[in-house]
Amino acid sequence: MRTMLIAIGVLAAAMVAALAAEPVKMMDTKMGKVMATEKGMTLYTFDKDAKGKSNCDADCLKKWPAFHADAKAKAEGEWSLVKAADGKEMWAYEGKPLYTYAEDKKAGEMSGDGVGGVWHIAK
Repeated sequence: MRTMLIAIGVLAAAMVAALAAEPVKMMDTKMGKVMATEKGMTLYTFDKDAKGKSNCDADCLKKWPAFHADAKAKAEGEWSLVKAADGKEMWAYEGKPLYTYAEDKKAGEMSGDGVGGVWHIAK
């Protein structure tokens, strides 16, 4: 019985740790460590966003898709959720909403950095 209780405790702790995992992974690149989706797509921030608010409208989201959170996502620590123009929740880091770039076709591409002087790789 004691062994079963210990096993249940270990399993519960592992599940909590999995739920608290950060929504991005860090990738080593020529520009240093950058944030990326689980599939390795580079994430970006937009200078025209306000802290905790996306200012990328529906047309903007066509080129700069929001880094959407799944329905069970919970804000924690420096990670928060904000509404994208499409009405869905998206991830923000330290209040800065995160986006991918439609022109990045393969994992690790970073062609959105510096676009219009207002888009930057999330680090």
